[in-house]
Amino acid sequence: MDIEGAGSSRLAGVLLANRARLRAYLMARGAGDIAEDILQEMWIKASSIDRDVEPSPLSYLFRMAERLLLDARRQGARRSVRDAGWAEVNDRDQQPSAEQALIARQQVGIASQRLRDLGPRVEHVFRRYRLEGVEQRVIAEELGVSLSTVEKDLRKAYVALLDIRSGLDAD
Repeated sequence: MDIEGAGSSRLAGVLLANRARLRAYLMARGAGDIAEDILQEMWIKASSIDRDVEPSPLSYLFRMAERLLLDARRQGARRSVRDAGWAEVNDRDQQPSAEQALIARQQVGIASQRLRDLGPRVEHVFRRYRLEGVEQRVIAEELGVSLSTVEKDLRKAYVALLDIRSGLDAD
């Protein structure tokens, strides 16, 4: 965490002074690989809080850590449900007709263009994760971004693809 931020708040200072305790707290609650991401998110939030938090800034940070861990677990559960849905769709074993194959190629073209429009990183993340099966953690390391950034990029791609699907279903 960068302590040279111009607008560092008192709460950010408390976070830095107690970073090891907060990390241990998260690890004891099963945060595992996402503990560092949560601490980074806490740093960003703490740096933006201009007011004093009473009665105890450290208690405030522990509550923040607990809430962010709970949010991460909820995201993980939603991701599992979504991934199971994608797997179910991809597991269907049917031979498409020539007409269905042509329609599918057109739809893939539309989806590919929409992904390109979202930007190169979003397109790269989506392709690496959904098409190549690379873990999100590995993609984050490759790109030098946090796991939550990879998740946000995937959400952008999914929203765009669902938008396309909704439009195609309406036709």
